[in-house]
Amino acid sequence: MRLAEPSERSGVSTATIKYYLREGLLPPGERLTATKAEYGEEHLRRLRLVRALIQVGRMPVATAREVLKSAEDESLSPHLRLGAAVWALPHGPGPDEGAPETARAREQADALLERLDWTHNQGAGDPSPAYRMLVEAIASLARLGYPHDTDHLLPYARLVSQLAVHELDVVETYDTPTEQIEASVALTVLYEPVLLSLRRLAQTGESSRRFDQA
Repeated sequence: MRLAEPSERSGVSTATIKYYLREGLLPPGERLTATKAEYGEEHLRRLRLVRALIQVGRMPVATAREVLKSAEDESLSPHLRLGAAVWALPHGPGPDEGAPETARAREQADALLERLDWTHNQGAGDPSPAYRMLVEAIASLARLGYPHDTDHLLPYARLVSQLAVHELDVVETYDTPTEQIEASVALTVLYEPVLLSLRRLAQTGESSRRFDQA
């Protein structure tokens, strides 16, 4: 393929592809002449992953480059390859260590993870962006006086646990590590608005059922 074909098939402009090539996100094509190169299906697969990381996942180029290195590292397990991509996605704010609610929120987050037997998350500890987000979310609930104990949070955790099984089932339908990482990023980023909208629609329906007296 010449450069125009992967551009057309991926939806990424030739100028952007050239930028990815300069930044080392894509391997160079097979040189035909001083000004022309040929690209194969492996370039197209890699291009789709780069697009997922940068355009969908909103990763900085330097971060995407590190994720791509992990994706190609055959010494890493599939779990670590997928984790590197999801870990690098933008996350919400971490906890305010100076706030009085933070220490208690961390205890409650740990208690919740223990109740669920999600010990892998506790092993990640503070460096995990998702763990830090959870601590800050619990602290915010406490700060504003809303329920935040383990029993209240368990239904949320159990629902997303079922969701994780479904999403990883989908990821496993893709054949290569590159395709699986791309799908993992897309499922994480693109389905979060779906979850939010469905939740609000469900609340509207339940509210109407309970409170609409008309």
